[in-house]
Amino acid sequence: MQSYSLTVDKFIDHAARWAAEQQVVTARAGQPPLRIGYADLRARANRMSGALAALGLRGGDRIATLAWNTQHHLELYYAAMGAGLICHTLNPRLSRDHLSMMINEADDRVLAVAVNLAPLLAELAPLCPKLRHVIWLDGNGPVQHEPENWDYEALLATHGAAVAWGRFPEETPAGLCYTSGTTGSPKGVLYTHRSNYLHTLRSLLPDAFAINRRDVVLVAVPMFHANGWGLPFAVPAVGARIVLPGREADGAGLAALMRDEAVTIAVGVQTVWLGVVDHLERTGSTLPALERVIVGGSDCPPAQVRRLEAGLGARVQTSWGMTELSPLGVTAPPGGAAGKAAGQVIIGLDVKLTDADGVPLPDQHAGTGHLKVKGASVLDRYYNAPAHALDAEGYFDTGDLASIDAAGNLTICGRAKDLIKSGGEWINPAEIEAIVGCDPAVAQVAVVGRPDPKWGERPVLIVEPQAGHGIDAAALVAGLRGKVPDWWLPDTVVAVAAMPLAATGKIDKARLRADHAGGGSSA
Repeated sequence: MQSYSLTVDKFIDHAARWAAEQQVVTARAGQPPLRIGYADLRARANRMSGALAALGLRGGDRIATLAWNTQHHLELYYAAMGAGLICHTLNPRLSRDHLSMMINEADDRVLAVAVNLAPLLAELAPLCPKLRHVIWLDGNGPVQHEPENWDYEALLATHGAAVAWGRFPEETPAGLCYTSGTTGSPKGVLYTHRSNYLHTLRSLLPDAFAINRRDVVLVAVPMFHANGWGLPFAVPAVGARIVLPGREADGAGLAALMRDEAVTIAVGVQTVWLGVVDHLERTGSTLPALERVIVGGSDCPPAQVRRLEAGLGARVQTSWGMTELSPLGVTAPPGGAAGKAAGQVIIGLDVKLTDADGVPLPDQHAGTGHLKVKGASVLDRYYNAPAHALDAEGYFDTGDLASIDAAGNLTICGRAKDLIKSGGEWINPAEIEAIVGCDPAVAQVAVVGRPDPKWGERPVLIVEPQAGHGIDAAALVAGLRGKVPDWWLPDTVVAVAAMPLAATGKIDKARLRADHAGGGSSA
């Protein structure tokens, strides 16, 4: 058989040849959207590869991006990876110290920055002495002499040149993304062309994202977060239309964009879609073209799924994954029971459940265990780590607790680190959160442990009420009776105006522990 390297440039090559006029659309606040066909985007990305070479970058070098979901960012994905460079995506919502650590550890020499992030760059540049070049995306940035500055379009016009893509082994590194650092120091995950290619094929399966050429896909998940869930590869791979929201993520702006572009599939964390639902409910408007919304990033309880489906008029697919998995783990099938399970185990990801000591559960379909995974798009070791992160059988410990039914439906039952040890026994916050989350007065819910001199830890229930609702602490606790053991019942209930979110859009439990572990409204 032919030797055909699995490199990601094949995706945009395919789109450029067979869906040449299919559009990539970028929203711009106060301006008409920016539009370009796949053929033209591919040509620009290829010429940008030549421009990056003119800056001195060679195969294996890192180029960092500090940017939103835009055409320029998508072009840089392919310009870097197609030429054998490593595209290091940075999350602008992380702290300056975390970002500078990542840039220095990765030895980034070039940084592509959105113009509206200029103040952040001004803080970062003095902390990153190895940076040699800054490329301003989406407009002209402020003039500075160190590092050397380039306007993206001027760089492309001056130094752009055609480059032969994919002339390297498929195991060549393609992308670098760091974990959020909410539970410790951020750790880098280095993706290869092969891992990205196989992850893309998995994501396109009928029981996963199931995207096809007729779809219009809104990528509201940030492209700096774990390859944008692989959508910058998956959407061009089938020649579908891709809609990029730029920096704008407010409910009104996204609703207008989805309606104007006739979006059929929208992908992002649930907090984004709650904002869209709020806008639709206020205005009485609808999204007639929308068919599916794929959510992930944090648990979406059944009550939340029902509200999203009613408000958006579309099917909600829940999913679970993590940066270390490229990131897709499992996805609820398009026609499945959303909200009941995170999703269905599909080909390419092998899973097992173990006890706390790493011993596999004798019956993998009975009870809850520590979830471990392996596959072609699963991390082997963290970036620059001296040893791999796998057990003796080659499985990676996700840190999640899960159960799997006989049909292969995997349900995430909480994070092992979130378990609360009270009186020598374990309380699982996720079970309490799932019950309280069904209350129509509750928008978001979290349970954290509070130090207790007698029991070691006791649970604190923290809720964000729905707009126009109050919280009855006693009623919430009463609603748990008979559904969880009495000694699991929270001693304290705290109402917050807005649940704090981490940089990835998940509820920030570390912040909740710091702010509320010592008090609140006694139930």
